[in-house]
Parts: sequence; structure tokens; C-alpha cells
Amino acid sequence: MSRWKALSTELDPRVRQLLTQLRRLKDHSGLSMRQLAAKTGYSEKSWERYLGGRSLPPREAVEALARIGGVDPVRLLALHEVAADTWGGGRHLDASAPTGPPPELVPEPAPVPVPVPTGPVPTGPEFLAGPDRHPHPHPHPEQDAPQVSVAGRSLRVALVAGAVALVLALSSATLLVMRLDDGDREPAAGPPTVSTPPAPASAPAYTCRVERTDGLWYAGISRTRDTELGYGAAGPEVAEAQCLLRRAGISPGGIDGMFGPLTQRAVKAFQTRAGLAVDGTVGPLTWKALRG
Repeated sequence: MSRWKALSTELDPRVRQLLTQLRRLKDHSGLSMRQLAAKTGYSEKSWERYLGGRSLPPREAVEALARIGGVDPVRLLALHEVAADTWGGGRHLDASAPTGPPPELVPEPAPVPVPVPTGPVPTGPEFLAGPDRHPHPHPHPEQDAPQVSVAGRSLRVALVAGAVALVLALSSATLLVMRLDDGDREPAAGPPTVSTPPAPASAPAYTCRVERTDGLWYAGISRTRDTELGYGAAGPEVAEAQCLLRRAGISPGGIDGMFGPLTQRAVKAFQTRAGLAVDGTVGPLTWKALRG
């Protein structure tokens, strides 16, 4: 089991959850960084950045690691989408922090004092007859309308913005739950459609052409009968052994010429069935059993 360096506490919790799952898959596969780079097409330094939390892995890298670990990539891709939204908005965003400064409240201006008459208020017809009198006590009602303070408008704007943000957050959470639930359900018909990542340039494709010649089985890739192959080996001889294991009814994983944990497990199963010493390596005796 690899000893990982602790992830930064400034990372968003959703990014930390994705990277923790990817680290577990890498440890479970038993591959080194170099072997992981050869199988996925992404460089060793890129994987160190991805799993170290210095950059967000692309969607294709997450899917490739899920396929190597033998797990359904749907849940990981849902986590990646949420993490990508968080990463795009800022690497160290806190989901519980407000998205902007609070609205600044402008102090309401003090009311202007209005002089109050102290004498008796005229009520007779002479009040209406004077040249400086007006038939209404408020000649300009629009001037006497209450003024709406700037602070009141700012508070209403802040409340509306907060309500909109709350609705958007609830919508995003509901969508995420629906996607995770869909990942746990059985498909109605047919296998799920999974896009295939580009084949890495460092791992050539091999084709098994198994045929029996002079009483021995050959896959058309290598005719060796005594090459020692162990964990971490690579090349056409490994691909030849993988083809012969598959012919014997034991799957070594892909025919990629890489002697990884799946190939080693298949070799041990074949050696057990053939009554050979179970050491997980392909030597002369195992070659003889595979070709016979």
C-alpha cells in the first residue's frame, strides 16, 4: 500500500473526495506510477500532479483508472463533474462561505425638522380667501411622500440575491443526488455505454493468432519457450503468454504486453491447475505447459 502525502486542507471537500477514491484505485491495482502511465497514456509526472492535488485530472484519465481498477466509472465521473465545477471556480473555494461581500448598508439620513406653528389654526372662510393661502393644506402632495431610504433598497436587493443563490444551490444538490442514484440502478437493457480512452503510444496493440504447429500452441507473436517473465516485464513475449493463458481459459486482462497484477494472477491460476510450482513467473516449465 502506497504512503500518500496528506492532501492540502485548502482543497474543496468534493475535490478531496475524488482524489481519495482515485488513490484507493491506484493502490488496489498494484501498479507503479510508471506502469500506470504506460496503461493510461498520461505521463508519470501528470499522475503525480493529479493524485497529489496540484491539478485536476481530466475526465478520460479518471475513466481509464476506473477501467484498470475494474470498477464502474459512472460514480467517479459524477464526482469528477462536481469537482470540475468547484475547481473551475477557484481551487480553494469553501462551499459554506458566501460568494461575495455583504451589501453595505448606507445610513438613513436624519429627518429634517419641520417648524410647527404655535398659534391657533384658522378654519373659517378667511383662511381660503387670503392671497397667500391655498385651499389645501398640502399644495404639493408629491413632495410630502415618504422617501425610501437607500439602506432599505440595498437590504431588499441582498435578500432577493440570497434567495436566488439558495434556489440554485438546492437545484445543484438535487441534480447530483439524481445522478448518483442513476449510477446505482441496474440498466434497463444492454450494457452501459463507456467511451474508450485513446490507446497509449507506449503500449502497442497485440493480436492473438493462436494455432497449433508440430503439436505446440503458438499465438503468432513470439516463439520463445524458455524466456523468464516476471512481474513488471513488458514486450511481445508477455503478449504471447497472455494469448496462451486466454486460450487455456484463464483471462489475464488485456493483451497489452504488460506483466501486471492481472497477468500474474492468471499465471498462478494456470500453474495451480497444471500442478506446477506456483510462483507467478513464466519459466521453461510454464512455457512447456502453455504450449502443450
